[in-house]
Amino acid sequence: MEILKLKPAFKDYIWGGHRLVDEYGKAFDGEVLAESWELSCHPDGPSVIANGTWAGKTLAEYIQEAGEDVLGTNCRRFSEFPILVKFIDAKDNLSIQVHPDNAYALKNEGQYGKTEMWYVVDASEGAFLYYGFQDEISEEEFRRRIEEDTLTDVLHAAPVKKGDVFFIEAGTIHAIGKNILIAEIQQNSNVTYRVFDYGRVGKDGKKRELHVEQAIRVTRRCPAVPKEDMYPHIADCDYFTVDKLNLDGTVRSKVEGSVTEQSFLSVLILDGEGTIRNGSGSVEFKKGDSLFLPAGSGAYEISGWCDALAITIREKKDMIRVGVDIGGTDVKIGLVDHSNHILADTKISTGKEAPEEIIRKIAESTMELMEKNGVAAENCEGIGMGVPGLVDKKEGTVIYSNNLKWENVALAEEMSRQIPLKVSIANDADCATLGEAYAGAGKGVDNLVMLTLGTGVGGGVILNGELFTGSLKGGIELGHMVIDSQGEECTCGRRGCLEAYTTVTALRRESEKVYGTALDPLEIFTKAKEGDEKAQKLVDAFIEHLGTGVVNLVNMFRPERIVFGGGIAAQGEVLLAPVRERVARENFGGVRSEVPELVTAELGNRAGIVGAANLV
Repeated sequence: MEILKLKPAFKDYIWGGHRLVDEYGKAFDGEVLAESWELSCHPDGPSVIANGTWAGKTLAEYIQEAGEDVLGTNCRRFSEFPILVKFIDAKDNLSIQVHPDNAYALKNEGQYGKTEMWYVVDASEGAFLYYGFQDEISEEEFRRRIEEDTLTDVLHAAPVKKGDVFFIEAGTIHAIGKNILIAEIQQNSNVTYRVFDYGRVGKDGKKRELHVEQAIRVTRRCPAVPKEDMYPHIADCDYFTVDKLNLDGTVRSKVEGSVTEQSFLSVLILDGEGTIRNGSGSVEFKKGDSLFLPAGSGAYEISGWCDALAITIREKKDMIRVGVDIGGTDVKIGLVDHSNHILADTKISTGKEAPEEIIRKIAESTMELMEKNGVAAENCEGIGMGVPGLVDKKEGTVIYSNNLKWENVALAEEMSRQIPLKVSIANDADCATLGEAYAGAGKGVDNLVMLTLGTGVGGGVILNGELFTGSLKGGIELGHMVIDSQGEECTCGRRGCLEAYTTVTALRRESEKVYGTALDPLEIFTKAKEGDEKAQKLVDAFIEHLGTGVVNLVNMFRPERIVFGGGIAAQGEVLLAPVRERVARENFGGVRSEVPELVTAELGNRAGIVGAANLV
């Protein structure tokens, strides 16, 4: 297979210089050349093949026509070409910015997030770049410093020199400083959130757009910790592996290698000149060239003198886990990595079929999802399943589920029969709690209570970093603590449970008493905000009962944080502010004690998938 030489796409951003034209011979006739996209299938700037049979085709067109095997088996897990390789010439400072991770970007931008690495090709004396924060800061301080234009005061300014490498994970705030030339390898994404741009204006004469709210949601507000596990590579992650190649032309003037069927090889020439050849021919190269060797093209030899970066895609190190969230009407299935990102997911409907038929459908859909995304069974660590109702985690049995009308269903055993993988199960509320603890509003604390307010009251407890379910079958039922022993009858048969007062059903019941017709919670809270006294009394009673339950939870578990999920929790501070005051006033120890953080859940209906995967 032919070695391809690529022509880059060009970007004339206002902070760029002219070195890529003057020193690297880029065929660009504008005054400012900020970036050359050397290896790109991105629609915002595709690279074009310059030689051989495929000359004139974009790299994306070549892959489509030649077949995806030219990318290699390690790329099958990606839905699009995985990386983008650039030269960046920063004559002036770039904006302070951050990139989202895959989960956020796919949900909000329709494309992948961005993890990247920088290799400093050249830098003037005294040059520096921003890389994370000096110290951890709060969201409030982050927002304030953006508004006051003092953000750079708390960023880590890292001095740079030729040959330095920076690995920038999604969520790390960063910016290239002026008078630095960089080679960048990144995920195939063009999503960037600016938070500070030195007051510059664009070509239209207006200040360039900032993306403050998005940045606040995705930024890790702490120092960037360099990855230490990449040796012998200069960069290595799930998205790309980068190695440095040096030939001095005398002592070492030749290097040999082989491009296997696992991955293509991209070679970016930082300096020098020479020849690269394989069984299909040879290509001359010089400083600034970008070369593409298709997967399976076999042995190659590079001769001459050069500094270069060699880029491949490795087999994914982290095993994939499957998370299954079983509901009363549908089942959500996701492939989850060890960073708790949902890589792919699907949803199927469930009817009134027998449990065995539903489990068969779940198994078939799981296998289809794995196959579609190139996840072999040997690369899957196991399957976690969340199911509503009373479960025996140890035996993997659903003892009883009112939602599903299941009784004594050997879920784990039956699922393992369909797919030969380890299967673990738990109550769906426990799974949602695990999801928020690992990847949502509960991250960073070891002691956590989650309370879900929907058609019922569910939730879970994390103690000392572990899901607490007790020793008896069935797990924790937070909604069935009694707050009024003579109160309303609960679905469990007792009277006065928290669930009898703080659910959609309870609000509809109470509103019917007042208005003669049942209102949905949103209607009730909206009327209260508009000054309706009847609605306000309903809201006040709801908060009063919720506050009683939360104080009980604080006194029992002493958590660092309580996370509120479910539809009613969308009211946010309307609920949390008065409950917070109640807890501060009434928890054991009163003002002498500490009050946990009260926050709303972040993952929504994804929490169950992520949490179930963490059962594995």
